[in-house]
Amino acid sequence: MAKEGMITPQPLMGRINRISRCFTLYRNNQLEQEGLNGYQHLYILWVCRRPGISQEQLVKEIYVHKSSVARQLALLEQNGFITRSACPSDRRQLLVYPTEKALRVLPLVREVIGRWNACLLEGFSLDEKACLLAMLERLEEKAEGIVNGEADGEGEVEQP
Repeated sequence: MAKEGMITPQPLMGRINRISRCFTLYRNNQLEQEGLNGYQHLYILWVCRRPGISQEQLVKEIYVHKSSVARQLALLEQNGFITRSACPSDRRQLLVYPTEKALRVLPLVREVIGRWNACLLEGFSLDEKACLLAMLERLEEKAEGIVNGEADGEGEVEQP
């Protein structure tokens, strides 16, 4: 048992991962009738927000392995949600654009995310919501810093 005020790393990431996996299952259920799986919502959001984003930039923005991005984009292209074309200035880069189908499903994707957030945060006060969001933003910044080589990732490990 951890001392009061102490948190061990495994339960923290275990809980974050479990919430994430539950959200994936929820998205699968809510978006399958549109031909989307639980992982593709993020691509729809990014490509609709930034039409013409390069596939390489998408890899950097969403912190997913190149092969996973390529695989999901291929599925989205096959199902008519996006198009990819070679960049005129660098033929090795692929630019990604939303189709009308992606733009039509975008409001539903946003609605599904909003419903999930509302369900999770039901019963939290405004202060609790603000505090949770601020702490998650700090964790996100630290995680990105570690992955991008801006931090050493050698934080002190608290023992139970």
